[in-house]
Amino acid sequence: MYTVHDSVKGQIQFTDRKRYFWLASIVLPLIPLAVIYGYYQVGSPWMLLLPLVIAYVMIPILDHLGGVDKTNPPEEIVPLLDADPYYKNLLKMSIPLHFVVVILSAWFVGIEPLPVWAILSFAMTAGMYSGACINTAHEIGHKNSKEDRLWARISLAVCGYGHFCIEHNLGHHRDVSTPEDPASSRMGENIYSFAMRELPGAAKRGWMAERDRLARKGHGFWSVHNHILQSYSLTLLFQGALVIAFGWPVLLFLVVHNFFAWMQLTSANYIEHYGLLRMRKDNGKYERCQPHHSWNANHLFSNLMLFQLERHSDHHANPARPFQSLRSFEDLPELPAGYFTMYLIAYFPPLWFKVMNQRVVDLPHIQGDFSKINLDPKRAEELKARYSVSG
Repeated sequence: MYTVHDSVKGQIQFTDRKRYFWLASIVLPLIPLAVIYGYYQVGSPWMLLLPLVIAYVMIPILDHLGGVDKTNPPEEIVPLLDADPYYKNLLKMSIPLHFVVVILSAWFVGIEPLPVWAILSFAMTAGMYSGACINTAHEIGHKNSKEDRLWARISLAVCGYGHFCIEHNLGHHRDVSTPEDPASSRMGENIYSFAMRELPGAAKRGWMAERDRLARKGHGFWSVHNHILQSYSLTLLFQGALVIAFGWPVLLFLVVHNFFAWMQLTSANYIEHYGLLRMRKDNGKYERCQPHHSWNANHLFSNLMLFQLERHSDHHANPARPFQSLRSFEDLPELPAGYFTMYLIAYFPPLWFKVMNQRVVDLPHIQGDFSKINLDPKRAEELKARYSVSG
């Protein structure tokens, strides 16, 4: 229990009832290990598809049963929550676990005579859960200390996405919910078109941001000071050692694993800002990012699995605020379900458009004004004609 004394309100007490349930964020990336164990118990490669059932059936059901949680810690308590090392230690504990899971998965692929389809399916599902390493880096990479940002680069080495932190902090947070941001999806843009724009666009922006950062500090681009190269070098050493140790089938596994880990970030980016737009001010600059420029979700179970990533509205308005202190607000753009459900819906574009397009148009701060929507320019006129009349 946290306790503070306020001169006006008197003694304020708060207990984080989710304190130990946050361990679910550490359990999530361990699921591939449970599947390997199940494979040896059942003896069938079809067991390797179980993570798909967990992600897209079990977690959505638990989200539905658990409902939403809109409670916020008292602001007077937030400094105590932020200073509690327990929460940061959870993040750091998850990082070696990501490495262990990939090592044991590579060992499994290397020693078992699996058919190619089984290697591909296991790589895909293992990569889905390894995508959590990017979420860990996302949370810890917003901290100010050099140690924390080093941990973030190490975490990104698990799946070879070393440009993420610099791109996210210096690019996405600057350009979010504008047409200039490759990591903000546009209304009418399907997730596959978005991925083809976001993956190379974010990588390019990350490299350019790191080039500029190094230049400001007087360092050369090809140097030990390059944070992206540090992370990529660790990926090369780590994954190269796995291929050498366990054989060439592991190379196929890792390529597919890495791509599907990246796609988890792309899926999150797609649903988090779909169609939302920051307005330009008279001076040509965009308005400051506000909570209504991100889609929010308060679904209890999936937030516990993702270090409360789904309270994305507060995160973008207040990037330095730790996950345990993120708040829910009234009148936010609210997703109708948690992330795992929304990912699955997004993979079927007609269904996504049916669920989300009218929801964008009807938002309180938009109310049918298409000048306030980030529209896919290729479909802008079609979308205006279709959704101009509500219903």
